[in-house]
Amino acid sequence: MRAQTPLAIRAHPLVFGVVLFLASELMFFAGLFAAYFDLRNSTAVWPPARVHLDLVLPTIGTFLLFTSSMVMLLMTRALDRRRYQAAYGWLGCGILAGIAFIAIALLGYAKNSFSISSNAYGSLYYAMTGFHMLHVAAGIILLIGLFFGLRSRAMTANGRAGAEAISYYWHFVFVVWVGIYGAIYIIR
Repeated sequence: MRAQTPLAIRAHPLVFGVVLFLASELMFFAGLFAAYFDLRNSTAVWPPARVHLDLVLPTIGTFLLFTSSMVMLLMTRALDRRRYQAAYGWLGCGILAGIAFIAIALLGYAKNSFSISSNAYGSLYYAMTGFHMLHVAAGIILLIGLFFGLRSRAMTANGRAGAEAISYYWHFVFVVWVGIYGAIYIIR
């Protein structure tokens, strides 16, 4: 029998497919960032004078998404060690952090002094954060599906690949948020 070299090891087709999907999603968000920075570059006052953003809520949200991303890392490591109860607990924490992120984002929307139709800044702000929130909501649905999948059976090779793929999606959601947070709240 021939020993496998690292080059012979291949990603599960589900994981590979999710990575390709995430590459296309990255291009979608890259378009939003390009529009944001192009408009920012061609406007004398950015953001507009009537726009006041609270930094506290999005910073808390960023911490929650960071925590949930790290929790997903712990969940996949627990699965690798066949510690299903620990994986189940970590996954539950990740779901709760994602739900809390959406609640905080909606609270931030309610406190904003502008709307999507106020100006170009409002349009881009709500497009970027709104599409991100849709991705978070989709991620929460995937995490809940995985949560019930973990409860119903031990991880098979396909189940482990599904958990890994969902974990990649969730890490992607966090990384995109870091970019949005940096552009909108830090760089301004």
